[in-house]
Amino acid sequence: MTNELMTNEQLRTLEPKVYIVGAGPGDPELITVKGSRILCSADLVLYADSLVSEELIRSAKPGAEVLQSSGMDLERQVELMATAVQAGKSVARVHTGDPSMYGAILEQMSLLKLCGVRYEIVPGVSSVFAAAAALGAELTVPDLTQTVILTRAEGRTPVPEREQLRQLAAHHCTVALFLSASLAGHVTGEFLAAGWNPDTPVAVVKRATWPDQQILRTTVQNLEADLHVAGITMHAMILAGWALDPQLVDRDQHRSKLYDKSFTHGCREGVDPLA
Repeated sequence: MTNELMTNEQLRTLEPKVYIVGAGPGDPELITVKGSRILCSADLVLYADSLVSEELIRSAKPGAEVLQSSGMDLERQVELMATAVQAGKSVARVHTGDPSMYGAILEQMSLLKLCGVRYEIVPGVSSVFAAAAALGAELTVPDLTQTVILTRAEGRTPVPEREQLRQLAAHHCTVALFLSASLAGHVTGEFLAAGWNPDTPVAVVKRATWPDQQILRTTVQNLEADLHVAGITMHAMILAGWALDPQLVDRDQHRSKLYDKSFTHGCREGVDPLA
């Protein structure tokens, strides 16, 4: 959505507070309508410049102060946002994907609260769902898996002991790994230790929905080698599990109950196929 598609009234209605906005995975059209309205209306736009589309940021209103956050520490970012709000201005703090997933927003909210500054979180499209869309995949397939685990491999930043990847992978459901492309060898080892078949499908999407999006299909045992050949070390979502098998779409054995003609639910009476 652009400024031209909004009324002047809509562009005037932002309150003086910090809006923590999820910009989506990369495609500037994948920001929400609310997120777009805030971005187009804010007096200060502070954005994660290494991850958020410059095309999207250009929709900031004329006269808005637009700043990149990559070179700032936490205290400087909060100082800028708090000062703006205390001066009666609105702030769009723009994060990639959905800010609730590895967005480092808790620390910002804690300091904003100490400053007496109000804030609001505006959700966005996460890269995990953008990656699934790019792959043409359903992550929860009836009679195969009904669970998706969103996590990351342990690297320089530790994960709690009870959340080690091999323990999560023991559920044998779909696993989505953020921030883990450089740890592929560790990932493979953890999956195998959890009893995964070495041929379990894995799909990697680098920079999902960006013009230079890259898709790699591999298996648990070949993940590290194939990522090395492809040169993928960052900005990638790893999806693993049998729901990622590209041959699933050619089969007719995983139908949901929702549209089964024999299944009764609140909107439709089922019909006995033998009647």
